[in-house]
Amino acid sequence: MNVSVFVQTLNEEENLPRCLDSLRWSDDIVVLDSFSSDRTEEVARSYGARFYQREYDGRASNQNWAVVNIDFCHPWVWYVDADEVTRPELAREVMQVCSATDRPEVAFSVQRDNVFQGKLLRHGGMRTVRIIRLWRPECIRWSRAANPVADVDGPVGRLQRKLLHFFFSKGLAEWIARHNKYSSYEADETIRALQIGDVSWTDLFSLDPMKRRQTLKELSFRMPCRPWLKFLYMYVLRRGFLDGRAGLTYCTLQSIYEYMICLKVRELKRDNR
Repeated sequence: MNVSVFVQTLNEEENLPRCLDSLRWSDDIVVLDSFSSDRTEEVARSYGARFYQREYDGRASNQNWAVVNIDFCHPWVWYVDADEVTRPELAREVMQVCSATDRPEVAFSVQRDNVFQGKLLRHGGMRTVRIIRLWRPECIRWSRAANPVADVDGPVGRLQRKLLHFFFSKGLAEWIARHNKYSSYEADETIRALQIGDVSWTDLFSLDPMKRRQTLKELSFRMPCRPWLKFLYMYVLRRGFLDGRAGLTYCTLQSIYEYMICLKVRELKRDNR
């Protein structure tokens, strides 16, 4: 065994057992909790996890704190959220990758299968998004409070198997409340990006898909009608309509989330004036 597991939680007593059941292959599971008020700690400790608590001040801050302050038992760390399941074939791939001693990579990205209203969303562009979830702690740091961007000191590889993500497992009300908070983070990031200056057009054609995605995001900060454009991109261009009612609902929710960001950016600009 040469892989530790890292999980972030906040009131995850319902999701955590399913998540931890899929992680039994690791002998070092670490849970970083943001002072849950439910049975999250009890559930985590029942699985033998090491349990830490820290006040939540954004994902990047939490993750940076973890890689600096938590002494992981193994050189590699596999990071999942409590609403995600590591399939057996993905677990085998992770262990195989980390057992190789001659690989140059210091981090690996993965894609996710997203389940919404009991349906696997196959379209809308969500399945093609890659996120870095396997890394060596000394080689990675993050920026941005919401949807953090990884700064990796070394080559990044790709895992072929996918995570399973139940991203509405706590219901619609919790998703809206969480994304209300995230939209505030994104509004701050939008203002910051606009103050920095122009978009790096060379990064738009980078061979790194995550760098391209971040550049497209910064470009979108400067575009009008962002909520409508996001809906058209996900529902029409990326064929979210093929997912039926679930696809329509999810693409609509994403455009509403984008509209919340726009409103808060407008509010920040007015306050700054």
